[in-house]
Amino acid sequence: MTSEVRLDGKVVIVTGAGGGIGRSIALLMGARGAKVVVNDIGASVSGEGADEGPAQSVAAEIRAAGGQAVANTDSVAEAVSASRIIVQALDTFGRIDCVVNNAGILRDRYFYKMSPEEWSAVIKVHLYGAFHVSRAAAPHMREQQSGAFVHMTSTSGLIGNYGQSNYAAAKMGVVGLSKIIALDMQKFNVRSNCISPFAWSRMVGAIPTDTPEQQARVEKVKQMTPDKIAPLAVYLGSDRAAAVNGQIFVVRNNEIMLMSQPRPLRSVQRTEGWTPETIADHAMPAMRASFFGLDRSSDVFCWDPV
Repeated sequence: MTSEVRLDGKVVIVTGAGGGIGRSIALLMGARGAKVVVNDIGASVSGEGADEGPAQSVAAEIRAAGGQAVANTDSVAEAVSASRIIVQALDTFGRIDCVVNNAGILRDRYFYKMSPEEWSAVIKVHLYGAFHVSRAAAPHMREQQSGAFVHMTSTSGLIGNYGQSNYAAAKMGVVGLSKIIALDMQKFNVRSNCISPFAWSRMVGAIPTDTPEQQARVEKVKQMTPDKIAPLAVYLGSDRAAAVNGQIFVVRNNEIMLMSQPRPLRSVQRTEGWTPETIADHAMPAMRASFFGLDRSSDVFCWDPV
């Protein structure tokens, strides 16, 4: 009989937990015994405005179900405000065992139209936010010799998506950040992993639906509810995941995938060195053969552009 995965006695921070995926994660964390700091500034999908209501509402749900939770409305985008999230966890519950970096916004625009402000706003919340909260929590995890980070990445970065250069860059940055946290903190029994979620949320709801193909895609995603993501986040925050570190997982409805990480596909060596001509005539044909030996149907990269 499988034993229940529990988080009794653990203190968990979930950022962006006022709705969608973050809310589902916070609720399940609470249901499995964690003391939860529900962080959400209550902004719009694009990051504007502020509302204490969403964080307060989710914290109240957890308490109503018999759990322990407090609301926090500090921004993750700045180091000072992000550190206040950690301080509240310590002041309220005395420790910090898991950080789920879920907070995010969207400012979608085709790359050739994107403004520096749209670029910076998304990078600050997703990538800087993950750094600020993790960095503030790290010394406490190091001191107690335990802890877990769960970061939300995206297939927009891992695979690609139109009009999301800011978001994709931030999410690939999160992957790199998670990998280095995993390396730097493993000697303190602290681990770091990424989840790339497929789920319907306010952010996905902002995807344009100008064509029948886009409409069909969004309708399909609507079937993938946020509660499908929460079990993996809870597992990664638990002691049962003590040996899982530096990995990238994708959750798509009822499917969990372990993603590959960059490895060489093919190498070519030339004793006398390379020139642009020998690269064109010898190296690239060999690389091209390796590329077409794989299933790369979802990649944007094209050896023979039309």
